[in-house]
Amino acid sequence: MLVSYNWLQEYVDLSGTTPDELAEKITRTGIEVESVEPVSDGIKGVVVGYVMECEQHPNADKLNKCLVDIGEAEPVQIICGAKNVAKGQKVAVAKVEAVLPGNFKIKKAKLRGEESNGMICSLQELGYESKIIAKEYAEGIYVFPEDVELGQDAIALLNLNDHILELGLTPNRSDCLSMLGVAYEVAAILEKDVKLPNVQAVSQEKTASEYIDVHVEVPEDNPLYIAKVVKNIKIGASPLWLQTRLMAAGIRPHNNIVDITNYILLEYGTPLHAFDYGRFGSKEIVVRRAKQDEKIVTLDDTERTLTADHLVITNGKEPVAVAGVMGGANSEVRSDTTTVILEAALFNPLTVRKGSKDLGLRSEASSRFEKGVDPERVRLAAERAAELMAELGGGEVVAGSVEVNTLKAEPKVIEVPYEKVNRVLGTGLSKEEMSRLLDRLKIPHELKADRLVVTAPTRRGDLTIPEDIIEEIGRLYGYNNLPYTLPVGEFNPGALTSYQRKRRVTRQILESAGLYQVLTYSLTAQEKAQKYALEIREPIALSMPMSEERSHLRLSLMPGLIDILQFNQARQNESVAVYEIGSVFLSNGMDVLPEEKEHLAGALTGEWVSNPWQGEKKAVDFYVAKGVLDALFENLDLTQVIEYSPVQLEGMHPGRTAQVLLNGTVLGFVGQLHPAVQKEHDLKDTYVFEMDLSKLFGAETKELQYQPIPRFPSITRDIALIVDSNVLAGDIKKAITSAGGKLLKEVSIFDVYEGEHMESGKKSIAFSLKYVDPEKTLTDEEVTAAHEKVLEAVQQQFGATLRGA
Repeated sequence: MLVSYNWLQEYVDLSGTTPDELAEKITRTGIEVESVEPVSDGIKGVVVGYVMECEQHPNADKLNKCLVDIGEAEPVQIICGAKNVAKGQKVAVAKVEAVLPGNFKIKKAKLRGEESNGMICSLQELGYESKIIAKEYAEGIYVFPEDVELGQDAIALLNLNDHILELGLTPNRSDCLSMLGVAYEVAAILEKDVKLPNVQAVSQEKTASEYIDVHVEVPEDNPLYIAKVVKNIKIGASPLWLQTRLMAAGIRPHNNIVDITNYILLEYGTPLHAFDYGRFGSKEIVVRRAKQDEKIVTLDDTERTLTADHLVITNGKEPVAVAGVMGGANSEVRSDTTTVILEAALFNPLTVRKGSKDLGLRSEASSRFEKGVDPERVRLAAERAAELMAELGGGEVVAGSVEVNTLKAEPKVIEVPYEKVNRVLGTGLSKEEMSRLLDRLKIPHELKADRLVVTAPTRRGDLTIPEDIIEEIGRLYGYNNLPYTLPVGEFNPGALTSYQRKRRVTRQILESAGLYQVLTYSLTAQEKAQKYALEIREPIALSMPMSEERSHLRLSLMPGLIDILQFNQARQNESVAVYEIGSVFLSNGMDVLPEEKEHLAGALTGEWVSNPWQGEKKAVDFYVAKGVLDALFENLDLTQVIEYSPVQLEGMHPGRTAQVLLNGTVLGFVGQLHPAVQKEHDLKDTYVFEMDLSKLFGAETKELQYQPIPRFPSITRDIALIVDSNVLAGDIKKAITSAGGKLLKEVSIFDVYEGEHMESGKKSIAFSLKYVDPEKTLTDEEVTAAHEKVLEAVQQQFGATLRGA
């Protein structure tokens, strides 16, 4: 809601309170003021001038030479390029030394050899946005009405000295979607009175029922409908004060009748609509649900197809408006309109919201009907609008109105114990103090022996329960005045769960290894849904997908990561390392909610910084991807129960892919994308991994136990074993660890060799074995005995021989 500070002063005395101070006070009482903006900042030196003469510039086809009286001793010559400038106009003139928005200073100048002493201004040049300027002045200078005084300050006339407060209203505070609603709020804050408009409509003897009749077929959708008739209207421009108030609220002026309905919408929060009586097509208004596929051309000249869910205003034959949303072009007020039917009504918020959403029409009227309109203001708004139409449009208000009223609105009575108010707020307010605060808010109430009995005003539809009244008392009393105390009681220290802690460790390890976290869509295309899935299930399809690319719930994170790599490669970012922790969705049948599991996936391509201190890089390979996982498993204390086993998976390289096993259970996989997949996505060699985090984090781990640094030296023995090419290094390592006994503390692989000088079908695997005894210094004999057991075990199990033996 945009609130004009100058307009607000008509209802509440704001003397002594600046716009910024007012914004601070409003925010402190519960309605956030998002901004306070001047209509035109820093402007000065703009007056009303009279164009005495206007002729074409002698040296330029598109310029005019004007002689302008600005209320001073001598008229001034001004060169103007506006197409609509003409002799006899009263215009806004920025004098020499004037300042316009953006600190633009006006100086004497010569344009094509002719002197120019000032500037004839458009509204855009004075600070108004193009979208809210009347169309006739959108591409030229602004022309004042004839009754403005020559030499008068144009800044005040055009409301350029105003400030606009933008209120960030929550849906429950629809009462502040009007100037009067804001006035009630501000008056309560400042402890001032509210000055309401004095409505005195002038009516002719003839009654409105002789012009129009009203029938409502769906009273549940339209419990109150009021129609008034104003005749002998003269359509023209609205007075300047009305135009500037609409523009301050972000609404473009049109003509006096339409502008009045918009003005009342802003003032009362009650949407109105004016129909051209001559174009209406009958003397009957019928409010009904639309017929299926019925058509209407709305005021924006767009044909719209209606359904039976939409409420329409008709002339008994065809729709003339979508109720509460927008009028029809067939009955709009035009320049030749002489008689109007003025509609004021209450419509069902749900029906209006449905029509607005279905038709893609969001209007000032629909936004207010959706949140609820004060029923007591509907008749007042109609009378106020009729009065203004008589005053500003020269019209005559036909006596009375035609009304259909099935509204059964009982005032909401809320009882609140005094003790509860103080207990909730932590205050010691007396019942008289509570009463004074409610009086400031103009909320009727009675003081009983032990409780407040409040009658919620119809303008405050948000007041329904005792807590609402307590909130009103608390916010007006001042949240900053509420006492504060430290909590009392027993408290448990907060801590992460085991799962949360392990997830945090996972992120830290991956990011310290150089991977960037990404987030991808949970929705994917049908053909991608099952790719790289750890568990094959039927993919879950959305009933109303936004597109084919987002039609199914994913079973794997991998397709999303591949898309990210492809996106980066296409933009010459060739070295990418990313990971994602996200959910996959496993179907358990049509009638059961899907099982949601959290997975970890990563993807690496391009070069890898192997030594960040020296900037050394190497191409990403299988061991880089596996090394990232090894670092993670080590930090989770799972190294001893993790194994890697060759596997062939669809979409993965058949010789460079391994499944990851945790205590013999498949945890996930790591490996290179299949060359065909890489080519399809224009990727270089790309290595990926994906794991089920519920299995990874669910594994039991031992509590970390610290051990003293060994006091005695260790002995290292290196061996290079020749084995068949199909023998797995991991299997040999397990056999060595088992055979080495308690003295063997560490086993690591440091070389694998196949090729020249190696027998066909054979390979060499080099291991480093560390022996240590924490109780004493080992002797060569003890180490040799343990080492011989190792050699014997690998020879018996794998037929291994020592290289070079």
